[in-house]
Amino acid sequence: MVGRPEPSPGLLRRLDDLARAAFPAVCAAVLMIMASGPTGLATLVPAVALPCIIFWSIFRPGAMPPPAVAVLALLQDLLTLAPLGTGVVTLLVAHGLAVAWRRFLVRQSFVFVWLAFCGFAMGTAGLGWMLTALLAWDLPAPAPSLHQAALSAGLYPAFAFVLGRIHTAMRRAEETV
Repeated sequence: MVGRPEPSPGLLRRLDDLARAAFPAVCAAVLMIMASGPTGLATLVPAVALPCIIFWSIFRPGAMPPPAVAVLALLQDLLTLAPLGTGVVTLLVAHGLAVAWRRFLVRQSFVFVWLAFCGFAMGTAGLGWMLTALLAWDLPAPAPSLHQAALSAGLYPAFAFVLGRIHTAMRRAEETV
């Protein structure tokens, strides 16, 4: 009827909305914790965090707000024993750039988005290396940063495939309600 207000959403609807909103950040945190296990690869945690943050920043920016990125980046710093703040700065810069270029990247092909992500990976690795050098007053070896960027770029297609399917399912669920 015209003029009649819709009934307020019930508890299950609110829980569903909350779960859908929290999923990207919680999923990224769980994947980062799993990646910090005894793999022997110290660069695996940032290589898992960056694809999740960039994907959700481009395709669902409301679900990956800057405070969530900051918390995930702090978790990354703690899990990798990196100087506190380096991950926060690098991931917030990457998130900000991804959100700024979102309108352009959403309309592009997967290959173009992947190439853009490779640029994000190189940029975040370089920025992290520079911040570590500034905080340590010493030039660290560039090989770990390059390895992190290459590993992150290599993992992105698998993450994008899975996260893309999840994003499509979330969008379908929102359209049916």
